[in-house]
Amino acid sequence: MRIATAEQMREMDRAAIQERGIASTDLMERAAEAVAGEVMTLMGDVPGRVVCFCGPGNNGGDGVSCARQLLEAGFEVRCVLVGSHEKMTPDTRYMEARLAAAGGRVEPFRPDDAAFAAWCLECGAMVDAIFGTGLHRPVEGDALTAIHMMNTCEIPVVSADLPSGVETDTGRVLGAAVEAAVTVTFTLPKAGHFVGKGGLHTGRLVVADIGIPEDLVREVDCPVRSVHGSDIRLSRRRGDAHKGDFGKCYILGGSVGYTGAPVLAARAAVRSGAGLVTVGVPAPVWPVAAAKLEEAMPYPLPAGKEGQLSLDAGEAIHSRLDSCGVCLIGPGLGRGNGVAAVVRHLLGELHVPVVLDADGINALEGHIDVLDGRKGLHTILTPHDGEFARLGGDLSGGDRLGAARSFAVEHGCCLVLKGHGTITAFPDGTAYINTTGNPGMAKGGSGDVLAGLILSLLGQGLPARQAVPAAVWLHGAAGDVCASEIGEYGMTPSDLVSALPRVIREQME
Repeated sequence: MRIATAEQMREMDRAAIQERGIASTDLMERAAEAVAGEVMTLMGDVPGRVVCFCGPGNNGGDGVSCARQLLEAGFEVRCVLVGSHEKMTPDTRYMEARLAAAGGRVEPFRPDDAAFAAWCLECGAMVDAIFGTGLHRPVEGDALTAIHMMNTCEIPVVSADLPSGVETDTGRVLGAAVEAAVTVTFTLPKAGHFVGKGGLHTGRLVVADIGIPEDLVREVDCPVRSVHGSDIRLSRRRGDAHKGDFGKCYILGGSVGYTGAPVLAARAAVRSGAGLVTVGVPAPVWPVAAAKLEEAMPYPLPAGKEGQLSLDAGEAIHSRLDSCGVCLIGPGLGRGNGVAAVVRHLLGELHVPVVLDADGINALEGHIDVLDGRKGLHTILTPHDGEFARLGGDLSGGDRLGAARSFAVEHGCCLVLKGHGTITAFPDGTAYINTTGNPGMAKGGSGDVLAGLILSLLGQGLPARQAVPAAVWLHGAAGDVCASEIGEYGMTPSDLVSALPRVIREQME
């Protein structure tokens, strides 16, 4: 699903109103209708008490119109202005007049009014329409108090457009933000619904059509998209296919004390359809890998005293890599100087697509020029925040999406920035935000499964732009299956591997 920026939404609104002659109040009415509909759904269509917290801007106008529509539907409604009446926009004043004509009123927010607080505690739902897409400074004053009130009442909140306090394009929480049960956004979703802390405050997301002409929406260039199940389509296999048709994949990983990582990656690659999977590991851990891997082909590599790859492992690696079409480097390799040197040497020599995970990424610390030297080749990096920082990625501003896109463009790579709402960014500035996954996946080994899955889909011939976001989505979907059936506490990375065939089967064309 395409994701719009705050500026793009303002331009669509402007074009619809000024160029197409659509009344701004008509757009506001339809937005409010969508919000009111979700309130009614939450309350089971049984009229009850609802309080609408509205700012003086046009987002507040959505809330005032929603209050009137609920009032006309038989609900007991109080509409509270959080902010200055003098700052009300013309459209919000228009909606205030319509509310008054229907028998309601906009009342000032009095946070110290005990009777009002008691009344709110009897509500079946609350509406958050304090801020819209224009917030760029920390919340303060009455708005901060109203947000805390909504968050502590244990009453479901429906937010209009964005939970108040969430920054539209980054998902940053600016001091505090409403914890919505449902967010109704308009025309297109925004990055703040998925990334940063905003993704944790959005609740169930509803995208409502409020009447902006379809051609105006289509014309908007949206380089960022969210990834959903409907976006993932995997082809069925021909009846005369053989193992060579589904990729020859190479995994370089493992060291003494870290034998599980390459094993998990290899199992994920096999379970997701790779035809042949070769696993190169240091000789001391080869017996362990060989005992655990029945479907992949592990083989020993020269190792040093500490059980990590030695500098003379390069020739043995190349002898097997030459027949493979894609390579994964990193799971469990360790961080010795010799290992890092081998990795950097390989990156300078290989012309096949390379997935870099864990210690493969760490080998680039202080040597980002090695990555830059692969511009024009397919290099996929899968860092978590700490690894990203070691590469020079800057997350200090809280803009994960912007940081991931900037890094991918600057260094000519595909970056998979792992975390809640994992971001896949490409060298042309496009990015994909994942919508699957859960906290039960926050265990050592989950990243190895993802790396093996990316390797497998690339090896099977899917273009990187299709393979990488699909792998991230499938990985999260497998995690969601495990959380549902086992629980977030008890699920393991091996459970993710076992769940992969099921979620892949569901995405077959």
